Amino acid sequence: MTKNPSDDKTPQEWRELLNSYTYPEEVRATDGRRARRRAKKRHREDSRRRTTEWVREQRSRDPLRPGGAFIIVVLVLALGLGARYLWPGLLGEDKTDDGKGSKTAATASPTPGAPAAGGPSTPSSPSASSSSPAPAVDRSAPDAVAREAIRLYLTRTPPQDQTHGDAVLRAAPYMSPALVENLAAHRDKAWDRLVSRGGVSTVKTVTVSPAGKDLPADSPLRVWRKVVAEVHVEGYTNYKETTTLQAEVVHADDGWQVSRLMGL
Repeated sequence: MTKNPSDDKTPQEWRELLNSYTYPEEVRATDGRRARRRAKKRHREDSRRRTTEWVREQRSRDPLRPGGAFIIVVLVLALGLGARYLWPGLLGEDKTDDGKGSKTAATASPTPGAPAAGGPSTPSSPSASSSSPAPAVDRSAPDAVAREAIRLYLTRTPPQDQTHGDAVLRAAPYMSPALVENLAAHRDKAWDRLVSRGGVSTVKTVTVSPAGKDLPADSPLRVWRKVVAEVHVEGYTNYKETTTLQAEVVHADDGWQVSRLMGL
């Protein structure tokens, strides 16, 4: 997906693409050919702008890189060893000499307001006992993230989505900002075919399995997964198609996310 498909389009292909583009009713109902053309152009620019704004917002929270995560892990381990053997007082293990050559552990004073040992416990405050709401997107497992990203991306309703970019934004919570930007900037043949046939696609099953040996092996911060989706299309003609993709899933500071797709 590094090559821009628009570089080798003929004028006829451009006209076919524009004819297959789906616009809202108020745009199609605009009086006058020139005014309708300007309304269509504004609609396309607005769709691209919404996608760009979303990507810019996500990139401002750029996930932690694998190299940076490794350095942070090494620093944490080094600080832990230093605190253990060089500054034991930091961990509450300060030793004092009892005058007989033996070491006795210093007893930490109780925190003001805390119950004494063996005493009755005080009830916790409502704010401490209340649980935080569950996150809307679960990105704790790489296989589940890959499955949801592909399911949402390939489930499409052109009359509602309007553009391919809307399908990208629907799957964006499970993708990296760079991948969202890449997908939104390129054409998708399956989307164009779906629009030309007046179809609506539904993903019936998604199977996730380890990728082949020709791809890098799994690591704590990156895995490759083979994702096979069975897609059913209903439109002028009903048909089924199987889409097989290779997905790179990386671990960011807020969970796993799909960072690359091969096979589109």
